[in-house]
Amino acid sequence: MDITQDGSHSPLCGDEFTPARDPALRKPKAETAYRETGPRKNDVEEQDLTQHYEVLQELGDCYTSIGNGAQAQRCYEKAASLGPDEPGPYVGLGVVALQKNLLDDAEIAFRVACRLDVNCAKGYAGLAMVAQQRADYKHAFEMYLKCLELDADNLTALLGLFQTSCKMNSFAQVIHYLEVYLNMHPGDTSVMLSLAALYMKDGRFEQSKKILLDILTLDPANKDAANLLEEVEHSLAQIRQETTFCNKPQNAPQAGV
Repeated sequence: MDITQDGSHSPLCGDEFTPARDPALRKPKAETAYRETGPRKNDVEEQDLTQHYEVLQELGDCYTSIGNGAQAQRCYEKAASLGPDEPGPYVGLGVVALQKNLLDDAEIAFRVACRLDVNCAKGYAGLAMVAQQRADYKHAFEMYLKCLELDADNLTALLGLFQTSCKMNSFAQVIHYLEVYLNMHPGDTSVMLSLAALYMKDGRFEQSKKILLDILTLDPANKDAANLLEEVEHSLAQIRQETTFCNKPQNAPQAGV
């Protein structure tokens, strides 16, 4: 008898041949199902942890901005436990410590952030602020520059670099970064004023005057710009007077009779 015509001997129907009833053949299906469902569950849990971390980090930033250091510190510590490899919570803890004038604690936190991420611009800005508070202007200058190399848009580092450059009488590098920033944010009057002040200190009075006039066009009531413009115009008047005197022809000596 041709077994292909006999249903009782069909390889798809007989118990000894039916894949659906063979435990050895069912096992791979079970493993496949586990592999498919397991990672999906893990992905969901990981996504929940990531969202929880981000919420805590944002809450910490909000509390920091309103000066509630105690609540901010709790949020950052919880965020650090959820994201131990993330630099953000340690930057936040460093800022909180700075607000309390705990410079050693702030430095430790910022160093941890920079160790976790060697390109953590905010971490270097924090280290610069610590150094500036300690009047170590050379180190502060270096850390602000490091921050701006990573993030030329960091306004905190720009203004900090301006302050330290005034202490060190070193203007060339900070002028460059202020110019770069203003190319991206041409209407920022606080940075414009800083650049005008540096131009004046560097003897570039015409450039300083131009920026100050631009500031007063944007903000006619800006007293700082008006006062600085008065100083710049006084310096320009002195230069013109000295130039006129130097170029004035001297009277020829009279010949003896």
